[in-house]
Amino acid sequence: MIRSLSVAAAAVVVTGCGADQAGPAGSDALGGTATVFAAASLTETFTELGRRFEAAHPGVRVVYSFGASSALAEQIIQGAPADVFASAAPKNMQQVVDKGEVTAVPATFVRNRLEIAVPKGNPGRITGLADFGKTEPKIALCAEQVPCGAAAETVFQVAGINPQPDTHEADVKAVLTKVKLGEVDAALVYRTEVRTGGGQVEGIAFPEAGKAVNDYPVAPLAHAPNAAAAAAFVEFVRSEQARAVFAKAGFDAP
Repeated sequence: MIRSLSVAAAAVVVTGCGADQAGPAGSDALGGTATVFAAASLTETFTELGRRFEAAHPGVRVVYSFGASSALAEQIIQGAPADVFASAAPKNMQQVVDKGEVTAVPATFVRNRLEIAVPKGNPGRITGLADFGKTEPKIALCAEQVPCGAAAETVFQVAGINPQPDTHEADVKAVLTKVKLGEVDAALVYRTEVRTGGGQVEGIAFPEAGKAVNDYPVAPLAHAPNAAAAAAFVEFVRSEQARAVFAKAGFDAP
């Protein structure tokens, strides 16, 4: 059973992938709750992996906080109780590492790249990245402090384009919502997000995206309330089973 709770202070979504009461652990020694802080772009894949992890470890309930990696890193540094951190960029993971909040060397488990997202039918007639430098189309970008925004800034610098965004959003999910609702003509999101848009969103690849590929690191946290489950979850995220889930979603292997 999936549960969601909005945390207004950090615009983070918390999702549990198990029942209220954990099932019998049997011969599995793991139990309790595993709290995972993960980048918003991992929402669909981590939710699926949470179900599979719980099936493999019936005594464990996985609870997620999804949001901008920069906001999640700050929460961890400020003492928010969490077992695992999965970031959409090494920079935000390094902030946590520098504060002594990680117990193992972070491991890159997937990579992701940007793609232009347009509403179905491409009503704004967007053809490529150059359109982001024009004043006519309505454009949405991630805020510069979050990984998708930093990646966008890099590709614009590479292409020599001065973007003219109409809005900056807190994370990639908020940007994608603008496209789905037809509130903007185009946006830069991860290509994995275009796939989650279903029939409401179309994607346009562009060559400069290869200059700003984001590595996603994961690590167990130093003050994890459930250290055993944290270590097991990180191992699971790097497993063959997880790689198949990520590949289907459009992530690149590290």
